[in-house]
Amino acid sequence: MWIESTIALKFLRQGLIQTALILVGIAGGVAVIVFITTLITGLQSNIIDRTLGTQSHIRVEPPDEINRLAAAPAGTLALRLEDKRAQRLRSINNWIQVRDTLDTLAEITAVSPVTAGPAFARRGDVRKAISLVGIDPPRYEKIIHVSKDIIAGQFRVGAGDAVIGKLLATELGMQVGSKLRLESGDGSTAIVTIAGIFELGVRDLDLRYVYVDLKQAQSLLNLAGGVTLIDVTVRDLFAADVAANRITRLTGLKAESWMQTNAQLMNALRSQTISTTMIRFFVALSVAFGIASVLAISVTQRTREIGILRAMGIRRRQMLQVFLVQGALLGLVGSTAGALAGYALVWVFNTFGPGLFYIPLPLGLIPVTMAAATITGVLAAMVPAWRASRLNPVEAIRYV
Repeated sequence: MWIESTIALKFLRQGLIQTALILVGIAGGVAVIVFITTLITGLQSNIIDRTLGTQSHIRVEPPDEINRLAAAPAGTLALRLEDKRAQRLRSINNWIQVRDTLDTLAEITAVSPVTAGPAFARRGDVRKAISLVGIDPPRYEKIIHVSKDIIAGQFRVGAGDAVIGKLLATELGMQVGSKLRLESGDGSTAIVTIAGIFELGVRDLDLRYVYVDLKQAQSLLNLAGGVTLIDVTVRDLFAADVAANRITRLTGLKAESWMQTNAQLMNALRSQTISTTMIRFFVALSVAFGIASVLAISVTQRTREIGILRAMGIRRRQMLQVFLVQGALLGLVGSTAGALAGYALVWVFNTFGPGLFYIPLPLGLIPVTMAAATITGVLAAMVPAWRASRLNPVEAIRYV
């Protein structure tokens, strides 16, 4: 390969302007691929983190209550007008056994029983509708890290302590240490002390959520010893549907993954992924055509040199390798410069951009992109290389 590489480098140096232009084109294409891929990946990761930062991957709830219709006598035609049943607040049957079963599944990383339901928060004459959430703090913290979003006080529930959202605290004029009266729909009441105030960044949650101890929520909601749902997190976010289906088969309960509850988000993520793939494909195609056109022109311009080399004993296979080496060198050098330019664009975005989110550069992206560009260069060079290898030395010299 030493002879082939030497000839390839000489051809590239002779057409220095063409070589420089195609290298700039390759570098620009690779920079676009690196930057767009990193940007979209970082954006998707940020969206998913924000979405799942305030919810579990899977919610396990009791199955919906349905009407049981009496069978019509044989030989009769029955016309029915059925109204679906309203879904009342219910506890999961044998929830402790369900929790322990879920703890044993390899794909599940955390399980947290929750007693949640509607209630009212009262201070003086002001009454606000809230979502009362009774939790087991050590387990719940593995699902949603509320303690990281505490802006006043501390994340402490139990023994008459509660944690509320910032907007709710503002509307009720409360602060850490204030007393809050909780009322359920059936008349049960409790007075709790505000131990902490959180800000999750979601208006509805910051305005409605009140975290209390699991037993206190059970007492207020008249669900003695019961839980209304079990929150679950899984190892693979995008396999949550599979895990939810397995939970349903094992327990007979209704398991709903975040992918089902955020269907529009999933459609948006898929659309972004498809758009990114199309951009990368067409940029790579443009790079391939650029390399192929430059090498095709090189074959035409160097027909006489190719003929002389062939007459001096260079075999067809060697001549084929000369142009394949050119394609590989163009792809490798251009992609290296493009990868560095793409990294610089990411740095500029993170340093001087809008600051909405930070996009880390995947370390594996650059070598993969460089390898893909080098292979693209070799493939793009195949047609010009084949044409050069098929030239008859006598006709090539005579032609020029």
